[in-house]
Amino acid sequence: MKSRAAIHVGHQKKLVVDEVNIPDPRPDQIIIKLYSSGVCHSQLHQMHNPETPTPALLGHEGFGVVTQVGSEINHLKEGDAAVVTWVPRNPINGRWRAPSAGVTWNEEPLDASTYTWGEDVIVWGGYAVKVDDDSPKDLSSIVGCAVLTGAGAVTHTAKVRPEQSVAVFGVGGVGLSAIQMASVLNAYPIIAVDIDEEKLKFASNFGATHFVNSSKVDPVDTIIEMTGGGVDYAFDAIGLRITNEQILPVTRSGGSGADNIGGMAVLIGMPGPEMTVWPGHFMFHQRQYRGSLGATYPDKDFNMYLRLYKEGKFPLDQLVTKRYKLEEINKACQDLQSGKILGRAILEY
Repeated sequence: MKSRAAIHVGHQKKLVVDEVNIPDPRPDQIIIKLYSSGVCHSQLHQMHNPETPTPALLGHEGFGVVTQVGSEINHLKEGDAAVVTWVPRNPINGRWRAPSAGVTWNEEPLDASTYTWGEDVIVWGGYAVKVDDDSPKDLSSIVGCAVLTGAGAVTHTAKVRPEQSVAVFGVGGVGLSAIQMASVLNAYPIIAVDIDEEKLKFASNFGATHFVNSSKVDPVDTIIEMTGGGVDYAFDAIGLRITNEQILPVTRSGGSGADNIGGMAVLIGMPGPEMTVWPGHFMFHQRQYRGSLGATYPDKDFNMYLRLYKEGKFPLDQLVTKRYKLEEINKACQDLQSGKILGRAILEY
């Protein structure tokens, strides 16, 4: 079948919106007509990385209706509502990526394991998650990455509990999702850290209780003073070297003893090639440093996040602040790169 998609044709080149050819689904594949897709900073990393294979299809959070299913698919049927994601429904050990979907452009294969910057998508069945049919057509897409990444780091990686203290560095779509989930779990205080005063103010809509503008003050010293010694959990939702290095010393100290464990730093944002950390944080203070890569159980969590939205506890409608058409994908990417987007932007088809 023919459909339109945004194609990454080469490093530092604009995306091309054009017609692509989608094959019939393999036994383990699904075709979904999308209503919406999130615009994620991870795709900017792909576009700016000269090692990214091209031509390629991008995007990894979408929502739509199933139109075709392969013979081995039993969790979805035609007409079902589904979220397209990049995290397999069922746990898989180690790093794994589904085979390319088989989409072509002018008879040339397109690199795409999962993609959502297109009107119709074909993906491995494990990347498609059934959700309630009355899920919002526009907002549900961001559950497939922004929400699962931020909220999942809080819920599953850190396992935050009521009255534990949290700091989140970077209050874009992922950081705000982490803040909102910390609020749902009754963490306190919830400290938002950013260099943009408007974004910090916006974070108050998602449960942030304290605010640190790291362009004006040293966030490490400020948070340690604010909390009387450091937070239980600190999350880096940016991925810059400076924030990679700041989230560990802002956690509370532990010390000698089997149970005298310090706080935990959790890296969510895509990092650079290196960082420097004083080993004494681990040895003398028993602080912990973890990564969180899509910490979610999609079948259970996606419907939970959408239920929390319906109950007024997770304001997806406030998290989505800008909307674009597929033809405006380059503008959407430019706006995201230049910091003009509060929360999350989406494409609407």
